[in-house]
Amino acid sequence: MNGQEIHAVTGAFGYSGKYIAQRLLNEGHRVITLTNSLHRQNPFREKIKAFPFNFDNPEELTESLRGVSVLYNTYWVRFNCKQFSLAEALKNTQTMFRCAKEAGVERIVHISILNPEAKPELEYFRCKAELEKRLKSSGISYAILRPAVLFGKEDILINNIAWFLRRFPFFMLFGKGDYGIQPIYVDDLAEIAVVQGALRENSIINVIGPESFSYLELVEKIGEIIGKKKRIIQISPEVGYFASYIIGQLVDDIIVTRGEIAGLMAGTLAVNDSPAGHTRLTDWLRQHAETIGKRYTSEMARRKDRLTSYRSN
Repeated sequence: MNGQEIHAVTGAFGYSGKYIAQRLLNEGHRVITLTNSLHRQNPFREKIKAFPFNFDNPEELTESLRGVSVLYNTYWVRFNCKQFSLAEALKNTQTMFRCAKEAGVERIVHISILNPEAKPELEYFRCKAELEKRLKSSGISYAILRPAVLFGKEDILINNIAWFLRRFPFFMLFGKGDYGIQPIYVDDLAEIAVVQGALRENSIINVIGPESFSYLELVEKIGEIIGKKKRIIQISPEVGYFASYIIGQLVDDIIVTRGEIAGLMAGTLAVNDSPAGHTRLTDWLRQHAETIGKRYTSEMARRKDRLTSYRSN
């Protein structure tokens, strides 16, 4: 691989895209980013040039990708709301794949989700599975990375579990909490993505960390490490969703969706496979025990504020 090849990363001013971009820069590559947040604080300054996604202008998007060797796609949305939708994200990503082929991009490293075919009745999983299908049939060399849950300084899920444990006298668990979860460190994901970007063989990789938990074990471990072990109450999915909705109104966020609850309880966030990452969540939590969960991290706030860089927890 020539260090002067151009690599494009979606969302390099955000979360996982930022870690991928940094690793590419460390290897001496030229990097550009496609983003909806052109005016967000740029942690890379002049090292990375930003271009708008231009989903509604495929000709411009194609020109932005002209000369790019590898495209790393982290673009997606978690849920439907007034500002965005899963159907729109699916359409936009398909447009990006077509433009990448037209521009002559050699390879796409696509961040998907673990077990995308597991729950076709859920729109999130159905759209993720459809995207994988479209990429496989695109004729472009691809690597599909399938993480379950990411953790890191800009994390939402792990941080907000800790936030609940710090602020409430008990923690509400959907059902028995015996469904699995296998978090991976965001920089481990980035490392794997960059390695895959240097290859040309098609591949699909379950990108999981070295530790596996049941959801109950995860909550208990977080509470133990931050010194906030709390009583855990088992509740029905509907009661849990309603409680999360009420708290979400107070913090101006969508904490969890019915689809996310259903996917979680169906065990979609775990597989019987060898770990791809090497960073242990428990080790990382101990290093950040004083800060994790001190402040709530809002998905909606990140979507609405297109200027401020993502806050570290």
